Amino acid sequence: MEERRFIDLALTNEVNAGILERLLSLALPDSWLVSGSLFQTVWNGLTGRVPGYGIKDYDVFYFDRDTSWEAEDAVIRRCAETFADFDVEIEVRNQARVHLWYPEKFGIAYPALSSSTEGIDRFLAPACMVGIAPGSLRVYAPHGFDDIEAVTIRPNRVANFSAERYAEKAARWKAKWPELTVLPA
Repeated sequence: MEERRFIDLALTNEVNAGILERLLSLALPDSWLVSGSLFQTVWNGLTGRVPGYGIKDYDVFYFDRDTSWEAEDAVIRRCAETFADFDVEIEVRNQARVHLWYPEKFGIAYPALSSSTEGIDRFLAPACMVGIAPGSLRVYAPHGFDDIEAVTIRPNRVANFSAERYAEKAARWKAKWPELTVLPA
């Protein structure tokens, strides 16, 4: 799959397009629309489903060196107001502070990051490891698009990999997209 085709398919989902457009006006540092809403919209295009089918939430990453909870909360509230008319769940997370809460939530250490793309690198499967930046529509896909095009997931064995979380997500995705090939953890 070519990058242009990936973008074209991802933007058939009007929510993806709207989030990217409005993210530009929010001017969040190092912001990206990432993962599920992108690769799942592409899966939907490839399998003949409507663009928003099966998408649980829309994830926005940004990177701000202010790692206080108050600063992130202020951004989350601004985004909630900006995206209030979308009838979807939008999760906004400062990647500079993930290492502060991840171990307590998931029971696994998580390294401090230096950019949003490093957060993308830590997703459970290469098919999940995609992001589009607002404005330029620059794509970050460190493993390319082969697994997305093949409707396949395989484990990304990073330090925070959890076979249990991989199995949980794989089961949910397989229920929505039966044509999905799930490679073992």
